[in-house]
Amino acid sequence: MHFLKSTSLLVFISLSFPLLLSGQDKVDENILSKDRLNLFEYNEKQNEETSSTLKKDWINPITLSYSKTYGDVYDSAKSAINISQPIFRSGGIYSAIKYANATYDYNKTDIELQKKELIKNAVAMLFNLNIIDLNIKKNELLLKNSLIDVERRKEQVLTGFLSTSSLDTAILDANKIKNNLADFQYQKEELNFNFLSIASGDYKSFKLPILSLTDENDFINKNLNILKAKANIKQKDYFKDMTLARYLPSVSFDANHSQYHEVSPDKVSNKNSHNYGLSISMPLDTRTFNEIENQKLNYLKSKTNLKIVEVEEANFYRKKLSKIKNLNNKKEIAKSDFKLYDSLLEIIVQEKEAELKTQSDVDILLNSQKIKSIELKIYELQKQIELLEIYSKIN
Repeated sequence: MHFLKSTSLLVFISLSFPLLLSGQDKVDENILSKDRLNLFEYNEKQNEETSSTLKKDWINPITLSYSKTYGDVYDSAKSAINISQPIFRSGGIYSAIKYANATYDYNKTDIELQKKELIKNAVAMLFNLNIIDLNIKKNELLLKNSLIDVERRKEQVLTGFLSTSSLDTAILDANKIKNNLADFQYQKEELNFNFLSIASGDYKSFKLPILSLTDENDFINKNLNILKAKANIKQKDYFKDMTLARYLPSVSFDANHSQYHEVSPDKVSNKNSHNYGLSISMPLDTRTFNEIENQKLNYLKSKTNLKIVEVEEANFYRKKLSKIKNLNNKKEIAKSDFKLYDSLLEIIVQEKEAELKTQSDVDILLNSQKIKSIELKIYELQKQIELLEIYSKIN
């Protein structure tokens, strides 16, 4: 009896709470393959270069030229340097630099979202592969109980206590469990191939992370989709200012230097020239108002989009909270069932010792108790998947 209690407690602890023993409190990006991580690193570097290019877009290039002319009397060569650089664009230069920074923030958040999404997919597959392993163990225990039931009914049919239809039902139930096992094996194989296409190793080589629930305010404040929407507002705002400045007065510094190189010895005059000055320009375009209004509308759309995203993310969080609550309730029911099987086992063992029950009766209850312990573990892993969904959206 004491041995049975010890075994029962050990089964409950080992099958229900192994995450507490072998997990880690964060999701490691190294679950992704090196090539996948390299792609994100290249995207991040590319974003930096793109942003740096945008910051310099208002700076015009210096034009260098060289030409050589062949004549009947003499040959000549000419080199020139031309500069035409805007130094005032009615706020457009400032807006262009700010637009570059906003674009960098937007792309950086988008890359982080993509990376988190891929990590989430990999870890979700990791959890689901472990859930399938547990379902296989659960169905193996169900099959043991079903086969015991088949043997019992077979004896009762042979002794005339039961009809063959009852035995046939038990056999069909056992076959159904066997088919379930075959399905789980196939699902595991298929999911494992998907996992290996993005992961850096076999699923058994990774520890399962333990994630905790994030506060709703933190979820909203650190939400990557919301941060991306906010970055988009800044981006559209500065681009709107850039568009407006494009149709306002612009002041440029212009300079050029021409150098003539003597080729013929009889040429004595020097025609070098130097010119510099300021120019003011303002385009008159019939499309000006339409273009400015179009960018204003893009800006207003981005602000409205932020409100929509905030509502969607808040509801997403609450949906996940509801699912987690449901899984916690199922865990409590499974714990209650486990305790019930525990008390029943004590009675059955006593009756077996009194030769009122058989070993198969004990085995069935013990297997059923193990099944409840496995279900507890499955519910916990399913809860972790829901927490993973929340984690994947947080910066």
